[in-house]
Amino acid sequence: MRTTILLIIMLLSSNILMCQMRTYTIYDKTGKELDFEELVNVSLKSELVFFGELHNNSIAHWLQIKMLKSFIEATDRQIVVGMEMFESDDQTLIDEYLNGIIPERNFEEEAKLWSNYKTDYKPIVLVAKEHKIPVIATNTPRRYAAMVNRGGFEALDNLTDEAKQLIVPLPFAFDAELPGYKLMTEMSPMQSVKINVENLAKAQALKDATMAHFILKNLKDRGLFFHINGIYHTKNNEGILWYINNQLKGVKITTISTITVLDINSVDTSELQTADFTICIDSDFSN
Repeated sequence: MRTTILLIIMLLSSNILMCQMRTYTIYDKTGKELDFEELVNVSLKSELVFFGELHNNSIAHWLQIKMLKSFIEATDRQIVVGMEMFESDDQTLIDEYLNGIIPERNFEEEAKLWSNYKTDYKPIVLVAKEHKIPVIATNTPRRYAAMVNRGGFEALDNLTDEAKQLIVPLPFAFDAELPGYKLMTEMSPMQSVKINVENLAKAQALKDATMAHFILKNLKDRGLFFHINGIYHTKNNEGILWYINNQLKGVKITTISTITVLDINSVDTSELQTADFTICIDSDFSN
């Protein structure tokens, strides 16, 4: 009997400790803490919600799924999911799979899936499939980004009219002085070799502009577009956001960024300025 009581006390203590352990904290730019439900409610006031992720962070991926499910439960607006992880030339495959025209096996064999698709992005696609939510492949085909990396924007002139439908309409604006692009070229290890490092930023801009293009193309009237991308693509309102704001004024946007920190309960506000809200994840749970 005594042993049983001790086991019960140990189990209860363990459960209490687990409940007290937090893997993440959400802050706004001022350092005010929000709970997840508050973040969802604020995001629902927007037309575009950008979740800037750390690509290999399991907590970030779990929160993305949780956020999508919360949107589904909380609103009857048309939800659309956009993903950097899918390239625009895979859109037909995505549509065929979501609509039950082709089986999962064919989709996964033929689409250009990231190595962590099955663990981190497939659950999002499955939720979208279950609830008949469109999934938009927003990213440029990587072969075209590689073309720009080698030969600048001029290389895209060689594409056929059909191929050009897979990227942002040409020509498109490019500001090499945007801090994100400038930093990319200045910090490039390729500075030491004889190549045009500005093409690195141009290739990034092609991705950003193409994602903005397909987001705006699929933005529904009074709908909610939930876009998942790496944090660099929306950091400091640059990247995708710079292109969207140049084309569509007044659209309501919520930006979310994820970072890892040593202490989720004590974060300097200087680390919270890259997005409207920052999810600070305990570095012990970084993958």
